[in-house]
Amino acid sequence: MESIGVLMACPMNSYLEQQLDKRFNLFRFWTVPDKSSFLATHKDSIRAVVGNVAAGADAELIEALPKLEIVSSFSVGLDKIDLAKCKENGIRVTNTPDVLTEDVADLAIGLMLAVLRKLCESDRYVRSGKWKKGDYKLTTKFTGKRVGIIGLGRIGVAVAKRAEAFSCPISYYSRTEKPEIKYKYYPSVVELAANCDILVVACALTAETCHIVNREVIDALGPKGVLINVGRGPHVDEPELVSALVERRLGGAGLDVFEHEPEVPEELFGLDNVVLLPHVGSGTVETRQAMADLVVGNLEAHFSNKPLITPVV
Repeated sequence: MESIGVLMACPMNSYLEQQLDKRFNLFRFWTVPDKSSFLATHKDSIRAVVGNVAAGADAELIEALPKLEIVSSFSVGLDKIDLAKCKENGIRVTNTPDVLTEDVADLAIGLMLAVLRKLCESDRYVRSGKWKKGDYKLTTKFTGKRVGIIGLGRIGVAVAKRAEAFSCPISYYSRTEKPEIKYKYYPSVVELAANCDILVVACALTAETCHIVNREVIDALGPKGVLINVGRGPHVDEPELVSALVERRLGGAGLDVFEHEPEVPEELFGLDNVVLLPHVGSGTVETRQAMADLVVGNLEAHFSNKPLITPVV
């Protein structure tokens, strides 16, 4: 398979890069100064694209690569891939579900604890020497809080199971009610937000879910509510979130994702009611290696005419 051209859209993971380099003719797209002329030169040799949450395969790239057969995403989310164009051109698409579910769910619970118990601020309090001058202020209990989840897929269910261990009542919103699920269902995000203490965003990013958390939802969650986003940045209307946090119309937020990554609104930096992470939901050594193995495994399966491991298209 060494002659098969694989285009890696952006830097992702050194282990993945090494594994692709061993098996294929790997092109690192981010190192190319003149992308148009590069694509014109190599359009007949590139048969696969590897993308992630930052860069994938849009209609323009797909059109520029007439021999493209498969797009393998180093992520669960597919919002950087033009799925309709892939279907139209008979291009296969794969992603990395399941292997990152546990890490993302773990992080969601970590963010809940970090925001409510003010773990990050408490750490800074000790390091700065303030403890010698007096005890830290009281924080908020997590056990028993009502947790509402937007999107009860793999990650949403994993978050729910973990929150249940803290005696948290669970409710959810999804496009349709899931009769096999015992949790309380709300037919709108506003109703869900009005009936929970912690609102977790764990759905896929689509045109319909962009800004699914808007001012109305934030106001329904209220000044004692906490928003946790382990989905995608554009799920939340970021300017509305910032103003709600600054004005204390929202109690707090734990954010692993942002609307214009890696740009983060500077107004958040000075707030004590928000915890900010650099999109590390799946960022463990073990999970990133499992994700990389899945990307490579899907490519090897495709070019060996075997069934794909995790097909999407």
